[in-house]
Amino acid sequence: MSSTTAIDQKNARVGILAFMGAVAMLGLGYAAVPLYDLFCRATGFGGTTQVASETDAQIAERIAASAGGVTRSIRFDASIAGDMPWTFRPRQTTDTVQIGVRDMAIYTARNDGDEPVTGTATFNVEPQQAGKYFNKIQCFCFTEQTLQPGQEVQMPVLYFVDPAILEDENAKDIEQITLSYTFHRAIAPES
Repeated sequence: MSSTTAIDQKNARVGILAFMGAVAMLGLGYAAVPLYDLFCRATGFGGTTQVASETDAQIAERIAASAGGVTRSIRFDASIAGDMPWTFRPRQTTDTVQIGVRDMAIYTARNDGDEPVTGTATFNVEPQQAGKYFNKIQCFCFTEQTLQPGQEVQMPVLYFVDPAILEDENAKDIEQITLSYTFHRAIAPES
């Protein structure tokens, strides 16, 4: 084998490895967002709340019955992005809830613009360590919301605070949990 052939083979091998590395990095780039989202939902990282079923709520209520009626204050916060012609606010700013028992918060949204607007709500919970214990059964934030000009709607959130919060050394002494929503204009799909 000539030295030119050996060099060509080495160069081809390096080229293939570089191409495979680039493809792997591209794949990781696309996978990063859904993997991060999955991580946040599983751990409550960054104040990400949990989605619960009716069965989960019933189990929490049975556990709460033995917890002796421990309560926490829940604060409700609402804001809109700068390009949203909406008014958005909670019906009440605070509520005292029993740990493990379902409760409902109502938010009011009104389209103050002169055209239909579709919005989507982002959310988080503060303090962050409470996120993994804050469970939403039903929420307007699960889907996009379209309001006609002048339309006002009531948007409920059915939730509970998991009794497991009382066993967490980093979260059991939290006295108030803030549930915060921000409405953004939904990005229209490209035609």
